[in-house]
Amino acid sequence: MKLITATQAHLPEIKHIAYETWPATFGAILSEKQIAYMLDWMYSIPSLTSQIEERGHVFILAQEGDEYLGYVSYELNCNGLPKTKIHKIYLLPASQGKGVGAMLINHVGEIATENENKALLLNVNRYNKAVGFYEKMGFNIVGNENIDIGDGFLMEDYIMEKPL
Repeated sequence: MKLITATQAHLPEIKHIAYETWPATFGAILSEKQIAYMLDWMYSIPSLTSQIEERGHVFILAQEGDEYLGYVSYELNCNGLPKTKIHKIYLLPASQGKGVGAMLINHVGEIATENENKALLLNVNRYNKAVGFYEKMGFNIVGNENIDIGDGFLMEDYIMEKPL
């Protein structure tokens, strides 16, 4: 398995993984309408382009052979602090539980450390079973927030942090 930094050419693949993963991840947590709204908001090609070109997000894809298994996106020095924010991490359902997520998080942790960042941050839906995975990876819940994303929808998240 190899990890590659995504380019503009990879954006359709990132979008595809999101559209395959979200219904399985959030189907029991969010309405179909909210899932569709959030996918369109975060995963249109213009939105992904903006995340990379204007917001400084870096996407890393996990690839095995010709298949992309998942991705992580991160931002160094988030909000001017020596902390790296993991904005997104999603794996195709068939790739979950095989160490790919841990590999992606550890890779981002290495990049963060090389850039003198002292912690990894992420937000996760409070009802997402991934909370337990993040705790196993050394993240702790440090807060929670409800984020109004428009159209009557909220993101109800834990804020989690892992010291490096």
